[in-house]
Amino acid sequence: MPLRRLPCPPRAPPKSHALSTAAAHRPFAETPHRPTASATTPLAALRARLLTGLPVSPTAFSAAVARSGPDALPALHGLAVASGLHAFAAVTNSLTARYAKAGGAGSFAAAFRVFAAARARDASSYNTILSAIPDPEDALAFAARMLRSGVVRPDAVTFTVVLSLAAGRGEPSFVRQLHALASRAGQAADVFVCNALVTAYSRGGSLDAARKVFDEMPARDLVSWNAMDGGARPDRISVCSVIPVCGGEGQLELGRQIHGFAVKLGVEGHVSIGNVLVAMYYKCGTPGCARKLFGFMNERDVISWTTMISMDGEDTVTLFNGMRRDGVAPNEVTFVALLSALPGDCPVREGQMIHTVCLKTGMSDKAAAANSLITMYAKLRRMDDARMVFSHMPHPEIIAWNALISGYAQNEKSEDALEVFSTMVTSMKPNETTFASVLSAVTLFETVSMAYGQMYHCQTLKLGLSTGEYVSGALIDLYAKRGSLEESWKAFCETVHQSLIAWTAIISANSKHGNYDTVISLFNDMVHSGVAPDGVVLLSVLTACRYSGFLSLGREIFDSMAAKHGTDLWPEHYACVVDMLGRAGKLEEAEELMLRMPSGPSVSALQSLLGACRIHGNTDVGERVAGVLTETEPAESGAYVLLSNIYAEKGDWGAVARVRRQMRDRGVKKEVGFSWVDAGGVSDSLHLHKFSSDDTSHPQMEEIYRVAEGLGWEMKFLKNCLQVEMECLV
Repeated sequence: MPLRRLPCPPRAPPKSHALSTAAAHRPFAETPHRPTASATTPLAALRARLLTGLPVSPTAFSAAVARSGPDALPALHGLAVASGLHAFAAVTNSLTARYAKAGGAGSFAAAFRVFAAARARDASSYNTILSAIPDPEDALAFAARMLRSGVVRPDAVTFTVVLSLAAGRGEPSFVRQLHALASRAGQAADVFVCNALVTAYSRGGSLDAARKVFDEMPARDLVSWNAMDGGARPDRISVCSVIPVCGGEGQLELGRQIHGFAVKLGVEGHVSIGNVLVAMYYKCGTPGCARKLFGFMNERDVISWTTMISMDGEDTVTLFNGMRRDGVAPNEVTFVALLSALPGDCPVREGQMIHTVCLKTGMSDKAAAANSLITMYAKLRRMDDARMVFSHMPHPEIIAWNALISGYAQNEKSEDALEVFSTMVTSMKPNETTFASVLSAVTLFETVSMAYGQMYHCQTLKLGLSTGEYVSGALIDLYAKRGSLEESWKAFCETVHQSLIAWTAIISANSKHGNYDTVISLFNDMVHSGVAPDGVVLLSVLTACRYSGFLSLGREIFDSMAAKHGTDLWPEHYACVVDMLGRAGKLEEAEELMLRMPSGPSVSALQSLLGACRIHGNTDVGERVAGVLTETEPAESGAYVLLSNIYAEKGDWGAVARVRRQMRDRGVKKEVGFSWVDAGGVSDSLHLHKFSSDDTSHPQMEEIYRVAEGLGWEMKFLKNCLQVEMECLV
């Protein structure tokens, strides 16, 4: 924290002619209420001695000043000047100290005038004025200039005063500097300095340093023990500091104990304690406790409301309205938290209402709030509104550009994403997040030519961004989904820091390409390297177990996901294990697991089990599953087709006819499958060519079908050759 400037410690003024006795008595004579002799006995005694010619020592004069009231100070000051006693440091020091203690307007100014006019100054002079400066920052600034100037050698009192001022700042580094200066001046062993050091270190949170000073003290008094005991005793600030650690580590029980300790200390009613406790309970997975505590808080500030809004995903808008009714003005952080907490399925009018409040409060001009508005509209699939917010930003920074590009990519507007990127690079250098979003836009939509992905890869190489965490993950995913697993491996090996993102991408890539043994091996390498797997990685591993027939390993991983890896079970995990059991012919067990799903059977689990019923010809389970599936998604053709195939393979053509009649009555049509082919580079077309079965729309249809037929015959030939080779090996 910068220190404010004070006038430098003044140099002693040149010697002047002594004032006359009349001049010395003038300040006393001009006071509005001249004190009586009984009220100013020391003053009367001094005047009597001086008028009779008796000598007055500086010590006696200083004692008289100390015993006098504030009203007598001007007269005493005049006597000191008239008698020449003001040339002694002891006298000016006593006057300075008495003026400073007088209080009232102008008392410090009067004290500083005495100090500035003093002919002789010692360390006590500086200590006196230093102790009198009312503002701690001004006092520290004065002390710093005093120590740098070398006008006087600081003593133990100097360091004691300065350290007591520094203790209030809570800056251990500043205390260490003062400690070093005290050691250099030979004052670090003084008991008063040591006591001040223990207090300053303790208040700054450096308990180890405080204990070291305490242990090395040559002598200790009662103050020493109290300073050490008081520094180690928790207060509101220390409690406020340790509670967030409990939340970050998920230590609910420890957090509750500290909550109880805060109640015992009597600090639980402070708003700062309430704020960190609310956040701790949310982070520890007990939102009910957080809401209850928030309701009991006597005082709520903007941090209280912002904490609730950012962590309570259910009632964010209700909380925001309550905050406004409570008269608490939202700040930029509040709007960022609110906009980030809005779910993608919330009504558009709620997002627009928040946008309106942003405009009224002027927060929409803040970069962070505007960026959050772009992201919010992207979640609501309102990219025109997101683009409007972006266009009103006078100087959009790279975060705003990235939010807009990512929004277009998430909303399947790949051309717009690439167009925004092309505009951005003309005025701004893209960063790792930019390329991760652009590469994801190419990856997510098969209609974009792979040549674009290769071009962006080259740009990341030129800018030195290709080995970053997010770009490497996006490259691994891009090449894997476009059929080049070799390039995915290359991107993974070139990654500087193989984090969870890189491991997830390469494991998912090998899973999609059917390298299931490699998936299991990579998973083991990942765990041994100290990277904890997440739900996506474990889903890829379960998929590998499903297709490889590793039923026991898959069930072991599924059963230990929460306990061993700390990962929640997703519906996709259940569906994968259901399919795994179905492939193994354990249809009843698969059905039982599916019915145990917390949110009920998912569509993917039902479809997997129905497919397994078709493979194993289990009509009973198939009918039950198909019944649930057609009720869940009556317009989807998949369940009808699978059930029809089960009946057909059993030869129950009456049941087949019944299923087809249901499809016709409900207006369900069988979906047509599509495929894509990359027909050109960047200069030719941005899109791939899409075609379906029996497609006759392409002008070169006949040539395409001839090539496709030839490829089909070649595949059959290779299959027959493989069968012959297998028979020979047997």
